Amino acid sequence: MPLLRSTSNMSKVSRCFVSLGKQCRLNSTTTSPPADGHLPSVASSELLRTKRDSSLRTPGVIWADKDATAPPRIALGGRETRKMNTYQAIRDAMSIALSKDENAVVFGEDVAFGGVFRCTMGLAEEFGRERVFNTPLTEQGIAGFGIGLALMGHTAIAEIQFADYIFPAFDQIVNEAAKIRYRSGGSYNAGGLTIRTPTMSVGHGGLYHSQSPEGFFMGASGLKIVIPRSPVQAKGLLLGSIRDPNPVIFMEPKILYRSAVEQVPIDDFELPLGKAEVLVPGSDLTLLTWGTPVYHCETALHLLATPPPELDSIIPSSLRLSKIELIDLRTILPWDVETVIESVNRTGRLVIVHEAGMTAGAGAEISAEIQKRCFLKLNAPVRRVTGWDVPVALQYEKFHIPDAIRVLDAVMETLTY
Repeated sequence: MPLLRSTSNMSKVSRCFVSLGKQCRLNSTTTSPPADGHLPSVASSELLRTKRDSSLRTPGVIWADKDATAPPRIALGGRETRKMNTYQAIRDAMSIALSKDENAVVFGEDVAFGGVFRCTMGLAEEFGRERVFNTPLTEQGIAGFGIGLALMGHTAIAEIQFADYIFPAFDQIVNEAAKIRYRSGGSYNAGGLTIRTPTMSVGHGGLYHSQSPEGFFMGASGLKIVIPRSPVQAKGLLLGSIRDPNPVIFMEPKILYRSAVEQVPIDDFELPLGKAEVLVPGSDLTLLTWGTPVYHCETALHLLATPPPELDSIIPSSLRLSKIELIDLRTILPWDVETVIESVNRTGRLVIVHEAGMTAGAGAEISAEIQKRCFLKLNAPVRRVTGWDVPVALQYEKFHIPDAIRVLDAVMETLTY
């Protein structure tokens, strides 16, 4: 039985909270905790690169002005950064793409006005409304128009206003964009197409504004799917997606548009697609995720290492020193098989976390592949922590997403299997 969901353990937690409440009422000098608690939030995450040096040293950065034949080195001198949130970093990436590629265009619903999340704010004024323009409310038309532009040699940066609305474009994306290179024998391709779309929960989006549809595209050979976790990642991965020779669906976690803030290099740079990043090295368990849940996983690791008084009796002291390896997958298709396999072969355990439902989600494909390739090294079954297999509710959305407590529960259960 899961450690935190058992009746006895849950009753202990309840008694702890009741006892704590009584103490607070009896002792007027007790300091109340901050509104967002003592645990790390997105804004205070240690994973964010809030200093210039750490930003410029982001692993895998490929500077556009660097000689590709030169030996690899990290050049910090002369490069500057600016404080940006995620939507500003995305806007910066598109501005660079438009300024350096005269064939690049940005289009979608309301993008000329700045878009609903302000990611294209000012681009129409800067580059003209012939290159940054609105479209009718037709996702199928946006995708089809983008495919046509790409086939004619343009760099098409399309926006689907919410990932929840991408399904009318499914036929164009899967049957046309992904297959046109094969269908034409290499004569044509839609590699110039990048489709941006906000994804994942926002706390109150409900069934039409909080879905995570990346898993629906897992079987579409010819596509790439990218989901960044932060401003630096968003800028580098978006520029990498725009310049990749394959059509890319670039899904942007909408809750991170304003909550994730970093120092972002102002120069033109890319981050590699198809490559995961090890955020926290470890040896006892591999925790794999992408997008917003990266920060829930970070919080879960803090709870495990230094549990609050309410959970002190629930979390065995023997588990608190466990070394958990946290990996951000970043590219969901094609996913970085080698990095995950290498990690799981060392740790012997894998927990996968994503906001989409469990059935046929991206975690199912990853789990199956790891079970096949690492079977003799596994010390416990691969565990998945996901959204529930129901529509995202109009109320109590927090109970739908895999939060830190559910991740902690899965980690503890896997470590003690």
